[in-house]
Amino acid sequence: MEEQPDHGEDSYRGHGRLDGKVALVTGGDSGIGRAVALAFAREGADLVICYLESDEDDAQVTAGLVRDAGRTITLVPTDLTIEENCRAMVDRTVAEHGRIDVLVNNAAYQLAQPGGIADITTEQFDRTMRTNLYATFWLCKMSLPHMPAGSSIINTSSVQASSPSPELLDYATTKAGIATFTRALAWSAASQGVRVNSVAPGPTWTPLVRATMPEEMVEGFGENTPMGRAGQPVEVAGAFVYLASKESAYVTGEVLAVTGGLPVIA
Repeated sequence: MEEQPDHGEDSYRGHGRLDGKVALVTGGDSGIGRAVALAFAREGADLVICYLESDEDDAQVTAGLVRDAGRTITLVPTDLTIEENCRAMVDRTVAEHGRIDVLVNNAAYQLAQPGGIADITTEQFDRTMRTNLYATFWLCKMSLPHMPAGSSIINTSSVQASSPSPELLDYATTKAGIATFTRALAWSAASQGVRVNSVAPGPTWTPLVRATMPEEMVEGFGENTPMGRAGQPVEVAGAFVYLASKESAYVTGEVLAVTGGLPVIA
């Protein structure tokens, strides 16, 4: 990317808010996922991250940042659209750490189609649903039995959930589903002391933008926000830290918008 995203490499300072925690972060190789992994590590958490095999080089960069913060990280290249891969990742996390304190469902797939629904194939729709919605469902279901009271699940929604773009119809549909799924799961998970929340980013400068959007959409990306620019991954990571920490001990079923001022309907 011409303009490199800011993950907090030179700016994020931890304050011990996640000391000794074990965090499982999907899509932790780049973008918001890398920023979250870095912030969690500097707050004292050990990490397990997953990513596609094709993103190994990016994952190694994230691993270096986590290790430089003095924390451990386990790298799991895998395809979350397959249920058994999700189970294997949870099993590996529990085998290595004995529990999961924080689950961050951040991995996502999108492919903008300027022609809207006419250009979205069944194969694309299925991949988007399985990556964004199915994997979130599987990982929450499989992780909950290993999450002690006080743990936190954080699902990544989007401003697209309430202000959808026609060219991102399938992606926006999954992000609205994630917001509703989060609110519903929060009710049942509360009985075991686990909080379930969501972060809804607005336009954020990540490799996903450059890789999946046509040039005309990339130009001026984020200028439609009241702040007049796209956000940086580090500016979103703090919301995940808050929802993972004791500072949000009385917060569950919430969708926290980090959008530069774009409204997200609660």
